[in-house]
Amino acid sequence: MAQPVPTAVLIVGAGPTGLVLACELARRNVACRLVDAMPQPSVASRGKGTQPRSLEVLDDLGVVDKALAGGRFHVPLRFYDADGNHHDQDIHEGHQSRPDVPYGSTLLIPQWRIEGILRERLAELGGCVEYATTLQDLTQDETAVTATLLHEGVTETVHANWLVACDGGRSTTRHLLGIAFTGETLETHRMFVGDVKASGIDREFWHAWRTDEGFVALAPLPGTDMYQFQASLHPDAPTEPSLAVFQQMLDARSNRSDIRLSDPTWMSFWRANVRMVDRYRVGRAFVAGDAAHVHSPAGGQGMNTGIQDAYNLGWKLAAVMSGVDSALLDTYEEERLPIAAWVLGMSNALLANVATTKQIAAPRNAETLQLGINYRNSRLAQEHRETPGAVHAGDRAPDAPGLRSGDHQYRLLDLFRGPHFTLLAFGAGWDDVIAQIETRHGHAIKCFTIDAPNAKESTHALLDAEGHAARGYDIHSDTMLIIRPDGYIGFATNEKAAAPALSYVAMCATDQ
Repeated sequence: MAQPVPTAVLIVGAGPTGLVLACELARRNVACRLVDAMPQPSVASRGKGTQPRSLEVLDDLGVVDKALAGGRFHVPLRFYDADGNHHDQDIHEGHQSRPDVPYGSTLLIPQWRIEGILRERLAELGGCVEYATTLQDLTQDETAVTATLLHEGVTETVHANWLVACDGGRSTTRHLLGIAFTGETLETHRMFVGDVKASGIDREFWHAWRTDEGFVALAPLPGTDMYQFQASLHPDAPTEPSLAVFQQMLDARSNRSDIRLSDPTWMSFWRANVRMVDRYRVGRAFVAGDAAHVHSPAGGQGMNTGIQDAYNLGWKLAAVMSGVDSALLDTYEEERLPIAAWVLGMSNALLANVATTKQIAAPRNAETLQLGINYRNSRLAQEHRETPGAVHAGDRAPDAPGLRSGDHQYRLLDLFRGPHFTLLAFGAGWDDVIAQIETRHGHAIKCFTIDAPNAKESTHALLDAEGHAARGYDIHSDTMLIIRPDGYIGFATNEKAAAPALSYVAMCATDQ
């Protein structure tokens, strides 16, 4: 009998969630395998909105420029009335980039393109996706997970330190782990969705019609000649999609015959499943993305919430593999389970609002952009200031441009980019504290002073020339912050003492 093949982490499912997790582990030199039951990469647009917080993740991974080149911000919705007149709406109106938020609104980009960008990055890091590979069974004990994989009729046993299920709403892995997936299927919210070509209509607008029979919409997919077709269905309507059915629904609801659909690459029947798990971990196995939560499409939250799951878990798995106490992994469920529940409620409220107002989509706000999500109640959020400002430990770490060191200029996201922690010390008197932290954890943390005296003489000193950093973090006195690898403030203090900061970093990183 063949011996089990060892790996550090087995990831099941190569959608955006699994790909982000694989990239996070690969750039930290953690051996992992990424398998997917699909025979080849998906060509479906599915989720087509990448939120600002997810764009920051892509920035950290070094691929945001590719996403921006393949997407488009502020595509206006054009709503057509029954008489043929129309009115236009930018559902992201007022959401622009600013010093603390480099990506101000949702990027319209098909999911398959995001997956392709992440696959390319994974390949650069030495990884790949093993397609047509299914998980057949798994067992685990206190030391490892043993998984049985099937590829082209051949079974293989894999011995993994950890396993992560990223295999979607119908997750086989979740079922094998015995995790409940509670919620409901909303038969009153059903749609056809597909990617098609369309002639007789421009690509400058997301076109939408609504009649008593329901809505139909054509959203141009940037960088392609395709549109995403969406049409609502009555509860008793047939559920088998076809190009002829799509065309018939478009003709009837738009009251036009000049728009012709062709060349579908993907067509699907969709109904609203609103479900989530009651736990994110069983022993050495975790769930993430749609395997942990499925939402209504309102607000474009599903893919993005999965990306954030992976971004939260990846650095923690790597830290534990390097020797950090495994209790760190308990914070994954502690932080992400409440977020999943909150997002589920928010997307349901958006769906109800769209149904009530009979619009195609609701205007976006800070909640849907995922910039306000925080982990303030986590044990990894240590706020030691008696009177913190508006930005607390546990909050997203804002960006700030205009930081200067000699002739060079930086923004904070430049300093955060990579697998390390980042220490920001505002004001003077932090030299001894920084020296002790660098001596103990210099491999895991990069330290910078901001607006310290004699800043130009220090190699890690920065001038906040335009004040963006101080304003973004609401700093009014000498303050030290430690930013986690996933871009959240973990530790905040005004006290110039090294012990509390050393204790914090020791929870998350090894000495060497």
